[in-house]
Amino acid sequence: MQDSATVGAGQGGAAGKLTAAALVFRLESVPFSRWHSKARILIGSATFFDAFDALALAFVLPVLIGLWKITPVQIGFLIASSYIGQLVGALVFGWLGGKYGRIKSITGAVAIMSVMSLACAWCGNLNALLACRFIQGIGIGGEMPVAAAYISELSKAQGRGKYFMLYEMLFPVGLMASGQVGAWLVPQIGWTIMFLIGGVAGCLITFFIVRLPESPRWLISKGRLKEADQVVQQIEASTAKRVVPTVATQGALDAAAAFAVGNAKQRQGWRELFSGFYRSRTLVVWVLWAATYFVSNSLNNWLPTLYKTVYHLNLQDSLRAASMTNVAQVLMLLLCAFCIDRIGRRNWVAASFVIGGSLLGLLGFMGAGNVTSVMILATISYGVIGSTAAVLYLYTPEIYPTRVRAIGTGIATSWLRLASAVGPAIVGMLVRDEGIDSVFIMFAGVSVVGALASCLMIETRQRSLEEIAP
Repeated sequence: MQDSATVGAGQGGAAGKLTAAALVFRLESVPFSRWHSKARILIGSATFFDAFDALALAFVLPVLIGLWKITPVQIGFLIASSYIGQLVGALVFGWLGGKYGRIKSITGAVAIMSVMSLACAWCGNLNALLACRFIQGIGIGGEMPVAAAYISELSKAQGRGKYFMLYEMLFPVGLMASGQVGAWLVPQIGWTIMFLIGGVAGCLITFFIVRLPESPRWLISKGRLKEADQVVQQIEASTAKRVVPTVATQGALDAAAAFAVGNAKQRQGWRELFSGFYRSRTLVVWVLWAATYFVSNSLNNWLPTLYKTVYHLNLQDSLRAASMTNVAQVLMLLLCAFCIDRIGRRNWVAASFVIGGSLLGLLGFMGAGNVTSVMILATISYGVIGSTAAVLYLYTPEIYPTRVRAIGTGIATSWLRLASAVGPAIVGMLVRDEGIDSVFIMFAGVSVVGALASCLMIETRQRSLEEIAP
C-alpha cells in the first residue's frame, strides 16, 4: 500500500493523460472505499428486492391453491410465467445496458419490477396474476445481469471476488427475507402483503439508483473519457490510499486502450460472444446457468407447496420449513465470500454440483418418503447449489469485455430464466404422474451435467477484467 504521491510518481505520469489505459490503471490503483460501499449498498438494495419479488409467489401459492382451486400443472405455469418474463427482461435490458448505460437500464428494470409488484396485489384471478407476473418478470430479469456488470466494473482485480460476493449475498438475503416474511405475515394478514412490501420498497429505491454515477469502464468503452475521468476522480477522492496494480494488470493496459475509442474491429455486438476467443466461454457458462437454476429455482418455488400438499404439513409449518433453504444459502455465501479469491471460481462451482447433486441423488433413491429427510437434505442441497448461482453472477461478467459485458451476461442469464420456467413445469408433471422420488432423481442428473461443465471454466481470480477479456 502506498500513498497517492508515491503511486503517481511510479506511473511515470500516465495518470495525467486522459487515455483509456490511464483511466483503467487509476481504477485498479484505488482500494475499496466508502464510494464503492455506497454503490454496492444501493445496487444491492435493488437486488435484495429483486430476490424478494422473485420468490414472493412461492409463499403466496399455498394460499391461492385453496382460494382459486389451482391444479399442480397450473402452479407450474404460474411459476413459469414470471421466468418467461425474466428471460425477455434479461435479453432486452442486457442490450439496453450495453447501448444506453448501466444505471439507466437498472433504473428502468427496478421501476417495472416494483410497479408490477403493486399490480400483482390487486389481481383477483389466476389469469390476471399470470399476466402481471410475466410483466413483473421483465423487470426482475433485467435488473440482475446489468447490476452484476456494473458492480464488476467498479471492482479492481485484487479482492474482486470478496467485494462482489458481499454484494451478491443481498440476493439470497432477499430470498431469505421473503421466506421469513411470508411465513410470518401471510397466515396473519393475507397473500397480498408480499407484493405490497416489494412494490412500495422498490419504488423508493428507484429514486436512489437513478442518482448513481455511470460505470467508468462503460464510459471508457464508449469513448466518453472526460465523463469517465469525472467518475474516477470521485472514486479517488474517497480515499487517500493507493495500491500498485500487478504486473499482469499493467500489461493489460494495451487491451484497455484497444477497446477505447472507435475500434470498429472489436465492436461486433452480441455476435462477438460466438467469436473464436469467446465461443467456448459462452457455451460453458450457458450450461452452468441452466443447470444451476433448473435445480435451485425449482426447489425454491416448489418446496412450500410440496410440504403442504405431498407431506401434509400445515400452512405455517410448510412456509417455515421452506424458508430454511434460503437461510442455508446465506450461510454458504458468507463462507464463499471469504474463500472465493483463494479457492477460485472453478473449484467452488465443481464442488457445489458434486456435493449438492450427491445429496439430491440420495434423497431421490432413499429418503423422499420421509419429510424430515427432505427438510434436511433438500435444504443443504439448495444452500450448496444456490451458492453456485451467486458465483456465476461474479464469473459471467468477468469473462467478457466491457463492450459486450452487459449483453453477454444478459443472454447467459436468459438460460437461467428458461431453466427456471421449464423446471417448475416439469416438477408439476412429475409430481402428478411419477411421484416425488422422480423429482429428486432428475435434479441429481442435472447436477451431473453442471459438474461436467464446470471442469471447462477458466479461472479468473486475482486478474483484472482487461486481462481476462481483452
